[in-house]
Amino acid sequence: MNRRSSRSTPRIALALAGGGPLGAIYEIGALCALDEALDGLNLTQLDHYVGVSAGGFIAAGLANGMTPRELCAGFIENDPDSPEVFDPSWLMMPAWGEFARRSLMLPGLAASALWRLLVERRSFISALERLGPALPAGVFANDEVDRRLAALFSRGGRTNDFRQLKTRLTLVATHLDSGESAPFGRPGWDHVPISRAVQASSALPGLFPPVTIDDQSYVDGALKKTMHASIAMDEGIDLMLCLNPLVPFDATPHPAGHAAQDGQRAIPRIADGGLPAVLSQTFRSMIHSRLELGMRHYAQAYPNVDILLIEPDHRDPELYLANTFSYRQRRSLAEHAYQQTRQLLRSRKTGWAATLARHGIRLNHAVLDDPNRRLLTPPLPATRIGQAVGQLQTLLDDLGQRVATAQKPA
Repeated sequence: MNRRSSRSTPRIALALAGGGPLGAIYEIGALCALDEALDGLNLTQLDHYVGVSAGGFIAAGLANGMTPRELCAGFIENDPDSPEVFDPSWLMMPAWGEFARRSLMLPGLAASALWRLLVERRSFISALERLGPALPAGVFANDEVDRRLAALFSRGGRTNDFRQLKTRLTLVATHLDSGESAPFGRPGWDHVPISRAVQASSALPGLFPPVTIDDQSYVDGALKKTMHASIAMDEGIDLMLCLNPLVPFDATPHPAGHAAQDGQRAIPRIADGGLPAVLSQTFRSMIHSRLELGMRHYAQAYPNVDILLIEPDHRDPELYLANTFSYRQRRSLAEHAYQQTRQLLRSRKTGWAATLARHGIRLNHAVLDDPNRRLLTPPLPATRIGQAVGQLQTLLDDLGQRVATAQKPA
């Protein structure tokens, strides 16, 4: 039950966890579904937004007044003529500057390693350790994220300055030298440009080099916590909406009487997928177990806050088997997340309807029950030749999906 104060206007916050490009795809699709199905909720006018890693990009967009549909047009549709496009290929640029800086250290480190091996008679492994500082701290450069978002948030009606926003926005990174959370946007941290904070919050160690801000190094905010929703709840929130895109997948047989959904691909044993599948499942399980502990803590520490968690179905393989850098797949996965979130709202409407109503929000059953509602409209061929090409493309896509599934069962 809600123990909300006597304020007439409920205070609502949104926390978005990370998950790479795949996480952003899921969260955009889910937010579009929430935006349509929840009457009385304006996702661009909430009291507080908390973003971590990929969720930081979306949180910054919402806080700047960009609707979920606008985010979908820029990130999912990826129209090259759109001035608001966010292309995941920006994240795949080699970190040439990092490579060059580290290579300059190699001669001196190699000499030190040889001295340790030949003169000090140390082991080969001990000598090899001397070369560690020459290894790049990241493979790809994400500086383009800062530049592109700075341009995006500098357009009319938006801002790249936390202090100029009409609402609260917190983007969480991790201070590399201390391991502590860095809440960019909070007092003392709000002088950093929003775009730079997004870059720091999404700098996954090993993939991207640490981001230097005020002569300090910062990396992905998920190293400390998965959600960081407590930042908003500490300031007094009535309803906390949490989106988490990464869950461990349950590949065990469905219990008796619980058949898989129509068209849903089955996942054989995770181990059949080899090392990549095992590592993916391990990472997801570790992240989610930490989230579960956090959610239980939230329930005890903030008894006056209603908390709703939206995340993928643990038995749904589509997001697990995805190639997140494919343009065609980004569309299909966003549509899948949109439809899955609609199904989640339908399945929990009895319990969630009363909770949402306490905050002036109503489930739009007409929208939820509309079987023809889609996030993205597939292009329709205009001519017979176009229809034939479209049918051929559909067949090729289906064949490619089947081949990919056969090659990567888990």
